[in-house]
Amino acid sequence: MKITLLTHQRELERKTNTGALALQHCGNMVERLVWARRSPAVDLVKAIECGKAVLVYPGGESRGTQLEDFAQVILIDATWQEARKIYNHSSYLQAAPRVTLTTDTASNYRLRRNQPNGGLCTAECVIEILRRHGENSAADRLHTAFIQFNQAGYARN
Repeated sequence: MKITLLTHQRELERKTNTGALALQHCGNMVERLVWARRSPAVDLVKAIECGKAVLVYPGGESRGTQLEDFAQVILIDATWQEARKIYNHSSYLQAAPRVTLTTDTASNYRLRRNQPNGGLCTAECVIEILRRHGENSAADRLHTAFIQFNQAGYARN
């Protein structure tokens, strides 16, 4: 199981980036690739072309695609506006099988404004992906770290 965070450059400097939590608390199950519009990561493109990777992205039809059927999951790590830009400017992502995460709970992330209804932050998505792949120990570690991160950040604001 590998979760690839396709990260917008600006996220690397943001103190509110929850992708960094996933990297810290999930070991080698999570990797980060910085998105480059003109030079996509070759291995990522190959994984998509071979049908080995799935993109988690909201909206649209998943056409029977199940998250659990893929060993590699791609998650765009960016603000919602930046994520749309990355998706729209990356034809290889548009060609990837796609799933939408749906949960019964609303996002607990409170450190950024303009969060869409039903939207989850990167850490919450990673937690859900890990749980669906049976990686409950890693999901629990990340969930605990996320709660602490979110509460500490909210107290500062």
